[in-house]
Amino acid sequence: MSSPKPAHQRILLKLSGEALMGDDAFGINRGTIVRIVEEVAEVTRLGVQLAVVIGGGNIFRGVAGGSVGMDRATADYMGMLATVMNALALADTMNKAGLTARVMSAIGIEQVVEPYVRPKALQYLEEGKVVIFAAGTGNPFFTTDTAAALRGAEIGAEMVLKATKVDGVYSADPKKDPTATRYSSISFDEAIGRNLGIMDATAFALCRDQKLPIKVFSIVKNGALKRVIMGEDEGTLVHA
Repeated sequence: MSSPKPAHQRILLKLSGEALMGDDAFGINRGTIVRIVEEVAEVTRLGVQLAVVIGGGNIFRGVAGGSVGMDRATADYMGMLATVMNALALADTMNKAGLTARVMSAIGIEQVVEPYVRPKALQYLEEGKVVIFAAGTGNPFFTTDTAAALRGAEIGAEMVLKATKVDGVYSADPKKDPTATRYSSISFDEAIGRNLGIMDATAFALCRDQKLPIKVFSIVKNGALKRVIMGEDEGTLVHA
């Protein structure tokens, strides 16, 4: 009897910097990053091509107080550099776990990571390597959510997976409202109409225009990433 096939062959995983903190106040929690990489490894073993966009909140939060009153573009560049640090940590953990990871940065830091070049990224994916996109879009005023939507569209991903600490999109805040229900799926227009704030407006509009579905799920739940890849009812699907 043949084992079930993944529902998706190429995906873009958006990880927030906060996802790497675990229960720590800031920084990278070793146990947490190892567990996330184990989930990624399980998915790649199924033959799924995986790219990652990583945020920088876990590092930038530590210096955010000092950025009050700072020029917005300068603060954004600092945030982009924080994502490069996270990408290096993620790639190192992946390589130690037997995966082959490549970090590609939207900002040129050739001594540390290679620059983002789309054909090279596609080649790496086809070779079974995990590609980690660092430094957001390379531009201030754009979030890493927008970078995820942009890179997802560029590499022809079938879906953008937004990993959060909540297991989907709810009708209200489940921490405050016990009657809040999880949407199994919702359209882009419904999500906008209900002001659910799944991603920032630029990222959301880009996914909607490209008809690139978004799956919101919890990276904290064991096995959730694999269940999403297999097409099971995990998280919330946002679709055209």
